[in-house]
Amino acid sequence: MELNNFNRIHFIGVGGIGMSALARFFLHEKKLVSGSDRTPSVITDALTAEGVEVFGTQGPENIFSDFDLVVYTEAMPKDHPELVEARVMGIPTMNYFEALGMVANPYYLIAVAGAHGKTTTTAMLTDVLEEGGLDPTAIIGSLRSKTGSNFRPGKSKYAVVEACEYKRDFLHLKPEILVITNIEHEHVDYYKDLADVQDAFRTIALSVPESGFIITDTTSPTIKPVLEGVVATVIDYRKYFDLTLSLHQPGMHNRLNAAAARAVAATLGIDDTDTKAALENFAGTWRRFEYKGTFVNDGGAIPVFDDYGHHPTEVAATIAGAREQYPDRHLTLVFQSHTYSRTYELFADFVTALSKADKVVLLPIYAAREENTYGITSEQLAEKLVEAGIPTEVFQTNGGAAEAVKENTPQGGVVLVMGAGDVTEVATLLTT
Repeated sequence: MELNNFNRIHFIGVGGIGMSALARFFLHEKKLVSGSDRTPSVITDALTAEGVEVFGTQGPENIFSDFDLVVYTEAMPKDHPELVEARVMGIPTMNYFEALGMVANPYYLIAVAGAHGKTTTTAMLTDVLEEGGLDPTAIIGSLRSKTGSNFRPGKSKYAVVEACEYKRDFLHLKPEILVITNIEHEHVDYYKDLADVQDAFRTIALSVPESGFIITDTTSPTIKPVLEGVVATVIDYRKYFDLTLSLHQPGMHNRLNAAAARAVAATLGIDDTDTKAALENFAGTWRRFEYKGTFVNDGGAIPVFDDYGHHPTEVAATIAGAREQYPDRHLTLVFQSHTYSRTYELFADFVTALSKADKVVLLPIYAAREENTYGITSEQLAEKLVEAGIPTEVFQTNGGAAEAVKENTPQGGVVLVMGAGDVTEVATLLTT
């Protein structure tokens, strides 16, 4: 399917971070764009201001016969009323990654994949290519602090996109440069084990042409099997690791993200002086160790950070980054686990990661697309954390958690709010 064939496009769940970026792409291409989302947000408000018609309810009445394309997400039920109506009316439908492939593959495509670090690396690369004068188009899995947007319109042949492995969706992409930040067993509701995840990554790695490049950590035991037989040139981003870079984002994981970005930049011929300047000026993205402000209690002003991390490795890495920035402060972690399957399958790893905080405040597990067939609860996590000597409480509401944190955070403390669900509201309640 060709982009020129579509003039009126509708997005089901347009407020999603990927969907909204793609909607902005089509809007920039002078298409008529509409979308629906039950949850109003800063993103839906911004889309409305930019010219997207956003419906605050979802139903068949939002689907019109002159739509040329309806885009949906894999997280959506197959019987979603708008999706069903579109198919009944014979309107072409695509999931997000099918549509992303359609618009991104004609470019010289740089795709950033991996279990962790995709969003930050994609945003870093966007800044680096900007600084290097390559004027990229970019679709990012968060809002760049620099622009407040998850989309950058470019005029060159280059595009940078985030490539998610969920349900092997990234196989819709045809990258010339593939970045693999790392590989772990993730999306446990779809992948049965690590080998299954590696098989997906191996498939996309094999698709990179002989003229292309794969940027990754060639020493990683989880990545080595993925690289067997690839025809593209493989470059180890660890050769570009630089402890002297003065990054705004703390943590070893962000230095590794920067190393991957430097490796891509070198491959594209960008002067390393420009690359380092872009990385040292990189302001971060929404909900990636994002500073939200402070609240004041008897202990004085308490800084609050908000982060999207929801895998044990991400939790541990972000806590380590917070410790790097605030080595002597008491760290309160407000955490909401994301999906029952992930919590159940990675339970012991969550206990280990969460126990790196001084105090943990838990919210009920965010169900997302799942039913709790596992019988797993936040109370079970709390029990194990208490056994490990970590003071832990469970609250049923964001408001209750925020109030408790305000009252009980000790003098000189710092608060980190983490999770992929609506736990971000706690950070807002604490700082407004």
